[in-house]
Amino acid sequence: MALSRKPQEIVEGSSNPLLAKHESWGRIPVDDIADILNGFAFKSTKFTRDKGTPLIRIRDVGKSSTKTFYDGEFDETYLVNDGDLLVGMDGDFRCAIWKGGKALLNQRVCKISLKTDEYDFKFLSYVLQPYLDVIHAETSAVTVKHLSSRSISEIPLPLPPPEQQKRIVAKIEELFSHIDAGIEGLKKAKQLLKQYRQSVLKAAVTGELTKEWREANKGKLEPASQLLERILKERRQKWEEQQLEQFKAKGKMPKDDKWKEKYKEAIEFNSDVRIPEEWVGVTTDQVFYYVTSGSRGWAKYYSEEGPIFLRMGNLEHYDVRLDMEDIQRVSPPKGAEGSRTKVEPGDSLISITADVGMVGIVPNDFEEAYINQHVSLARPVIRSMGLYLAWLLSGDFAKEQFKLLQRGATKVGLGLEDIKAIQFGLPSVDEQIEIVRLIEEKLSSIEHMDLELDQQLIKAEKNKQSILVSAFSGKVQ
Repeated sequence: MALSRKPQEIVEGSSNPLLAKHESWGRIPVDDIADILNGFAFKSTKFTRDKGTPLIRIRDVGKSSTKTFYDGEFDETYLVNDGDLLVGMDGDFRCAIWKGGKALLNQRVCKISLKTDEYDFKFLSYVLQPYLDVIHAETSAVTVKHLSSRSISEIPLPLPPPEQQKRIVAKIEELFSHIDAGIEGLKKAKQLLKQYRQSVLKAAVTGELTKEWREANKGKLEPASQLLERILKERRQKWEEQQLEQFKAKGKMPKDDKWKEKYKEAIEFNSDVRIPEEWVGVTTDQVFYYVTSGSRGWAKYYSEEGPIFLRMGNLEHYDVRLDMEDIQRVSPPKGAEGSRTKVEPGDSLISITADVGMVGIVPNDFEEAYINQHVSLARPVIRSMGLYLAWLLSGDFAKEQFKLLQRGATKVGLGLEDIKAIQFGLPSVDEQIEIVRLIEEKLSSIEHMDLELDQQLIKAEKNKQSILVSAFSGKVQ
């Protein structure tokens, strides 16, 4: 951490309106009005998930609870109670009132306690964050930014008369209460949109989404059973083509057809999943002819240029579009290890460790790319079915089956056999096209509404900032 100027100099040189004050007010350093208690370096070997005393770490500042406990002896000096003001001293320098019950104060978190009646506690809790923000912006760091208790102690806060502080707090809370009620409504609306998105995907894979369309096109569609016959026939053909390529690569072509007897028939549908009578029950093993997981140990192939190395961060929940905001490139190895994990258009990509079941599809005209060990690819027998299958796997319908296949806490990820074991209903190709159209139409509307809600949330936060600017500059009396 490198803070080149003292907090007093930073504040004096700042144009941030949240640091303004009324001309009749003075300023006072935090050290004159409050005591600062740095957290203790509790031994991480005694950290637990459910035993002992709750422990507040940096990531818990601003939250209503902690998932870390300390199972050991401690000095009660480091106990924090509801209503205490805490500051995270690494990262974003977050300031917040603790609401998670009695807990211990870990290192790199500090507690600020007033030691005078001349300063209102709630006024302090509102006014401090902007000063921490300008110090954060001034702090240089190679990795994580660090804040010292000395820097906090030197922050020159505005000093209105005590009674005016109380009036300002009362007005802030009155105005904030209306905005917060609106924000809560917006957040609930966003949650409802998320639920609606999931319901759209469920309706799609159970046949409800295209029920009327199916009735209107009765007798015009290829029977799903006939489609399945075509898929299984082509699945075998593709397997045989792969085998012949492997023989050719080894320079040992077979003398007869006995090798064909090694073909492994696909897992058959044996589920009680309810599907429309026009559909046929299938498994992912029947509709995907190639399933593999990504490569380990490719860090040595990382480069600034070259093909893309797709990772879990490129996949999302309930959206099959790849997130390409953060990409890693590689210079892949030659031979089988490279070609084995090279993606093709129409491939479904599925996260198989940690946050399992996120799904993406490789679009047409996608540049050369490979997958890492936390991602599997499932290649459809019929490439044009890829988008339908990706949407199928992205919803709760498939996620619930994935969870069952994880077999509880003993299995943290998915195996390739799990990817092949999803059971679902297969409609005709024409109905698949209609399902994808309706999914994308409805999800596009949801996305538009979600963006509008985000804009309203941003506006609400700006309104709160405007209230604070008025309050801290003395315009709220």
